[in-house]
Amino acid sequence: MSQFAVITIDLNPNLFQVGAFLVTWHGVFSVLGILAAARLGAYLLESDGITPQQVYDMAVWMVVLGIVGARLLYVWENYKLFAAGPPYKVFLLNEGGISQWGGIFGALVGGWLWCRRHRVPFLRVIDAAGPANAVGFLIGRIGDVINGEHHGTPTTLPWGVNYVNEHTLGQPGHIVHPEVAYEMLWCIVLLAAGLPLYRRLKARYPDGVVGLAWLGIYAAGRFLLSYLREDSLFLGLRQAQWAGLLMVLIAIGGIIYLLRRPSPPPAEMAEVAA
Repeated sequence: MSQFAVITIDLNPNLFQVGAFLVTWHGVFSVLGILAAARLGAYLLESDGITPQQVYDMAVWMVVLGIVGARLLYVWENYKLFAAGPPYKVFLLNEGGISQWGGIFGALVGGWLWCRRHRVPFLRVIDAAGPANAVGFLIGRIGDVINGEHHGTPTTLPWGVNYVNEHTLGQPGHIVHPEVAYEMLWCIVLLAAGLPLYRRLKARYPDGVVGLAWLGIYAAGRFLLSYLREDSLFLGLRQAQWAGLLMVLIAIGGIIYLLRRPSPPPAEMAEVAA
């Protein structure tokens, strides 16, 4: 294939460094993605009686538990990198990385704990989490594309990417699928198709159904796209695929339960909404 038939990315993944503090494109866009997710979540939840201040307070819990979950799953996925080293390396986020699915599950746990503490209906938060997750990852993945993280499989397609920067985290000398960019396109499709219908679907189905459907559909797409990654295999599937499959099963089971669950009496509904 001619080198003109590929997308060449020659960008340094690092912006600048002050002492031991290193600022990367991944970090910058991760923060922007979190802020965008919190803002969209606040907008969607305001009609459910949850104030923006409450959402931003809850977001702190979700971010902290999300980082913990993301790191723990990354360590599990790459246990060979940590098995021989001192245990404290598990906590060094600048050595290694984090896992997306661990972040999602950890953030949901953080949201659930906050809702329990403040007596806020968690299922309404789940509904808003679907679109918020999509916009957050849409923005956050820009940094991954620049950095060359999440290695793709080889391709001869004209939109294959070749990372050439000397500091890249990609695969210099290999033309690969821009799998992370595919994930971004998947998030755009979900937002374009789902956001215009969000209020209508919320009014039709019990709390939690819309969000679980959104997260389940997102996970199904990620499951398929993971075949274009060069991640390690575990029992025939990549670890991210197992996590995505778990999310799909949780979504299906949760939707069936919520649709079959008897509706609470009006008095109880008013108490929950209060």
